[in-house]
Amino acid sequence: MIIAVDGPAASGKGTLAKRLATHFALPALDTGLLYRAVGQKMRDEGHDLDDATAATAIARRFEAAWLADERLRERLAGEAASRVAKVNPVREALRDFQQSFAHQPGGAVLDGRDIGTVIAPDADAKLWIDADVAVRAGRRFRELTSRGEAVTEADILADLVARDARDAPNMVIADDATRIDTSHLGIEEAFAAALAAVLKASGAQHG
Repeated sequence: MIIAVDGPAASGKGTLAKRLATHFALPALDTGLLYRAVGQKMRDEGHDLDDATAATAIARRFEAAWLADERLRERLAGEAASRVAKVNPVREALRDFQQSFAHQPGGAVLDGRDIGTVIAPDADAKLWIDADVAVRAGRRFRELTSRGEAVTEADILADLVARDARDAPNMVIADDATRIDTSHLGIEEAFAAALAAVLKASGAQHG
């Protein structure tokens, strides 16, 4: 079974994808980490983050081992990811890895921006996870400060608004996706809604 979990940054899609993967005993891939890895390599090698040629070259030599870099969870990596992800050749270079992961025997859970539309349009279940941008900023602020990063909630909100604008061209909601707004849902409530949607979608597809 292939489960596509899409949505904007800090919507809760990553947490839900991990929970669904555990529930169904499926491998999971946070596809945003691929773009964070490319962005981090850009920073490490001294490239301008808007250098599309350099970003494309790095994406074409992407290695799964890069995903183990602990810096990928930091705020700067997220900013870099959003900058390189808007480059179409970068997205194309990383597409094969994601599609191979999705279509491995038994299936997988992937979360990102375009899983249900580009990477795995044939997914058994597609979810679109969203939340009010102020709520998302609060979540990301708590996540980053819990790891010791010195940030303000106002800065995070500004970052998310900018990221939403940059990510917009690649965030197309699949016609057959179930939309879940997590603005006023706790983790357990959101997971219950996601699980119900997956069971309904996969049952309808295979029933």
